[in-house]
Amino acid sequence: MSQRKVVKVVSGQAVSDGAGVRLKRVIGTPQLDQVDPFLMLDEFKSDRADDYLAGFPDHPHRGFETVTYMLAGAMRHQDHAGNQGDLVAGSVQWMTAGRGIIHSEMPRQQDGLMWGFQLWINLPAKDKMTAPRYQDIPADRIPETALAPGVRARVIAGEAGGVRGPVEGIVTAPVYLDVRMDARSRTSLSLTSGHSAFVYVYDGAVRLGTGADARDVTAGQAAVLSDGEGLDVETSDSAARFLVLAARPLREPVARYGPFVMNTREELAQAAQDYQSGRFGT
Repeated sequence: MSQRKVVKVVSGQAVSDGAGVRLKRVIGTPQLDQVDPFLMLDEFKSDRADDYLAGFPDHPHRGFETVTYMLAGAMRHQDHAGNQGDLVAGSVQWMTAGRGIIHSEMPRQQDGLMWGFQLWINLPAKDKMTAPRYQDIPADRIPETALAPGVRARVIAGEAGGVRGPVEGIVTAPVYLDVRMDARSRTSLSLTSGHSAFVYVYDGAVRLGTGADARDVTAGQAAVLSDGEGLDVETSDSAARFLVLAARPLREPVARYGPFVMNTREELAQAAQDYQSGRFGT
């Protein structure tokens, strides 16, 4: 089995988004614009209410998918079609914006820790104007499996350790794992050859790869991986937690403007016109 190695390591950048929510942007920066088809990864983590209470008031999306995964805290989602739901610790919302959604994401708490991630995944040209849909996955529907002694993974999408995640029908065939490793443990992850992949460490530190190619990656850093079928991971004297993301690359032109992701500038202009004229999402 061919082994993947780390080809680039980047640190998340502090940014502000929504109505002033403070975030750490990992993908979608000058250092790492995208990992096709992944367009953006943000980590939000704070126990200071001023950092998150303003939330993300009504805003549009077209042409891609947003995935919100909560570790702590609670967020309420509402959209222009009357859909609403609550994201709580351990749950996931996989939203396919398709031709258009106008929605808000607002904290359901006045204090305490708010911690989670939002991932943007591109849609192929043929699916950018598909009907919007949601997969709201409660925490108890996300399976957890042992990968090795001292290593466990929550499987949100794809397959690991003999179990499949609950997210279905995603065109890029993604893998989304939340892996927890004890100190001085090791495992080997299987990933589909030809799929783009990266690891984001959000607690502790791990060593990725083998031999002279091994790289240490610490909390707040993302490691972009080469192609291959396997990835060796180990910890030293402390435990670690990290996300593993992989998916089929689209290899299509990307035209981006704020919350719109299309293939051409003309399509972006049409998205803005549809939104401004009130035709968005219809």
